[in-house]
Amino acid sequence: MFGIGFGELVVIAFLAVLVFGPDRLPELAQQAGRFVRQLRRFALNARDELRSELGPEFADLELADLDPRAIVRKHIAEAMAELDELEDTIRGDVPEPAAQKPLELGERPPYDVDAT
Repeated sequence: MFGIGFGELVVIAFLAVLVFGPDRLPELAQQAGRFVRQLRRFALNARDELRSELGPEFADLELADLDPRAIVRKHIAEAMAELDELEDTIRGDVPEPAAQKPLELGERPPYDVDAT
């Protein structure tokens, strides 16, 4: 939850009791809950309004889809998949290389004068 472990949560709760007092703590928790609900409602309304403005072809739109990092990850994943398919296609057309046998004892390796 937000990268906060149990120990940190206990420390935060203890500090909240010290700072606000045990009498005001339930009231503050209730206000925080209302704020989170209002924020969630605002985000859902924004998403629904965006969907209705963009039209039916974007009916499955999620706000997380608009994150630039997610867009880049998606395009990289698609490009990698296309590259894998292309490599598989190329590998299917290339014949297997001929098996090479090791040199016999005392045998000299082939030497190409034109290649050097």
